[in-house]
Amino acid sequence: MSFLDILVIIIPATLYTAAPLIFTALGGVMSERSGVVNIGLEGLMLFGAFAGVVTTLTLQDSVGAAAPWIAIVVAAIASGIFSLVHAVASITFRADQTVSGVAINMLAAGLTLFLIRRIYNKGQTDFVDYRINKEDVPFLSDIPVIGDIFFSRIPYTSYIAIIFAILVWYIIFKTPFGLRLRSVGEHPMAADTMGINVNRMRYIGVVLSGVFAGIGGSVYALSISGNFTGHTIAGQGFLALAAMIFGKWHPIGAMGAALFFGFATSLSITGAQIPLLQNIPSVFLIIAPYVLTILALTGFVGRADAPKASGIPYVKGHR
Repeated sequence: MSFLDILVIIIPATLYTAAPLIFTALGGVMSERSGVVNIGLEGLMLFGAFAGVVTTLTLQDSVGAAAPWIAIVVAAIASGIFSLVHAVASITFRADQTVSGVAINMLAAGLTLFLIRRIYNKGQTDFVDYRINKEDVPFLSDIPVIGDIFFSRIPYTSYIAIIFAILVWYIIFKTPFGLRLRSVGEHPMAADTMGINVNRMRYIGVVLSGVFAGIGGSVYALSISGNFTGHTIAGQGFLALAAMIFGKWHPIGAMGAALFFGFATSLSITGAQIPLLQNIPSVFLIIAPYVLTILALTGFVGRADAPKASGIPYVKGHR
């Protein structure tokens, strides 16, 4: 097998597995840039996966292949609303943001499993009939070499995730809204002095994190797992959180880190097809993303500094 053949296997698989991580990591960037730590990304992803699968199962008989795309929108809205629990606790009531994030993870796990049992009378849903399938991009997939590597057998959600990463970068660093968002995460007192409503901006940041995590969770469920159980997400939210930190709270950096973790995850899927990896026990390939996460977060790639006011509740008129 040539090096080009290996790339044809690995790169599409990387883009395939990285898409949910990119969406969710972007949500984490929006929240933490506003000054609110959000380790509840796992729970928000889980709620998005639940909403996405249930919506698809409900609509697929009537709208067919459009069902998963409608479901992604529903999941984004549902997780955005669900994230208000974290926003109210950490912003309005100034609860410890780490504890609130843990509570979101626990609440999502319990609530989604309870609802699944109530709706379907069992601990998991059926598999959806319509998934977000791998596609060949018209015209681009016909380009020699590049077409097979970057534009063949890849879900459109992977390209959408990359576009959103660029869009979020532009919004955060090139627009007045992004400047206000960053200011309340770095110097909330100064932002307040300039007439910016700190709490409102932080609410927007947290809700946007829920929207993006909901998209990530639904994309994972509708493109990779195909159904919903209490273990559907299985740590993907924490990988996205690590990607955000690894990417130093920057949208493009978070995307790059998500692609890196997606590459590590894809090895467990494609390893049997690659000569160099065929003799490695599959368990090592499965745990590879988590080992790389530990290495990344223990300073292997250098120290990353969070926004200065991240995790600090803001009380108007108090420093």
